[in-house]
Amino acid sequence: MSTPLRHGWTTGACATAATTAAYTALLTGDFPDPVEIALPKGQRPAFALAREGLAGGAAMAAVVKDAGDDPDVTHGALISSTVRPGAPGTGVVFAAGPGVGTVTKPGLPLEVGEPAINPVPRRMMREHVAAVAARHGGTGDVVVEISVEHGEELARKTWNPRLGILGGLSILGTTGIVVPYSCSAWIDSIRRGVDVARAAGRRHVAGCTGSTSERVAAELYGLPEDALLDMGDFAGAVLKYLRRHPVPRLTIAGGIGKLSKLADGHLDLHSGRSQVNPGMLAEIVRSAGGGEALAGRVLTANTALHALRLCQEAGLPLGDLVAERARLTAAGVLREAPVTVDVVVIDRAGVIVGRAG
Repeated sequence: MSTPLRHGWTTGACATAATTAAYTALLTGDFPDPVEIALPKGQRPAFALAREGLAGGAAMAAVVKDAGDDPDVTHGALISSTVRPGAPGTGVVFAAGPGVGTVTKPGLPLEVGEPAINPVPRRMMREHVAAVAARHGGTGDVVVEISVEHGEELARKTWNPRLGILGGLSILGTTGIVVPYSCSAWIDSIRRGVDVARAAGRRHVAGCTGSTSERVAAELYGLPEDALLDMGDFAGAVLKYLRRHPVPRLTIAGGIGKLSKLADGHLDLHSGRSQVNPGMLAEIVRSAGGGEALAGRVLTANTALHALRLCQEAGLPLGDLVAERARLTAAGVLREAPVTVDVVVIDRAGVIVGRAG
């Protein structure tokens, strides 16, 4: 029996979601996660944020494009929106950030010199900016800069250079596609798990990436079942909900691969939406005095687990160092919430290979 092909998201829908989250944070200080948007045909998908930041009077939010079963060159691309205040009366002004192309030839539905953000995504972003402004007392006068990580490289695999769209990809989509329900449902279940733990009076919960890390956390701390949160890949969802609904202590437990992504600032740990960064691991090695030779071997390691083994052989506690960086990422998301965080890193057999906090 055949299985229906899974739908994905357009770059326009992703950019709209990121813009909505960024502008909300610019006005309120908080990023909605997941962030819900309205698509042209009435669907209301929710997108998990992969990155976020507030600095210098601007807000940035990013989501990872999931193209579903479509063989799309942009599948897995990180699409970000940086929103900053614009001049009074200018409305929404669009700018091309790194990885987004600029129109250099006539004949497209955009003027020469404009960012390659197509009309429907522009309309969607304008409508969502207006809705956020109405909800939170903003003017709606903003500059929206859309970026696509590695977009210039990806654009070489498209028709953009031939069309005179230079410097990156186009932000496209006329309908947008509804996000698979599982993302929103999983995040909702995480929130309900925190609610249950709080109602039961638990003062210590564990966000675990899988069944092995859940077993390790339960055994290590003697935690009952209702204190265990099936976090999966959604570290950001756990941290942001606990920021608003704190529990005194949080343990984050997971494998070296996923937690090295958290150490690198990723809040969505799915293999299709974030990658282990060997350069970051090599930099940790250097900072810990591991030397250039070891850092070089880590840089070319096949996996985070391979890098861990290389460091164990050299007597350098990479697991502890990754755990500490992951703890700092988590603490940054929690901000001033009264939550103490510790991190437990395991290998595939469930052996603890790193701890921090």
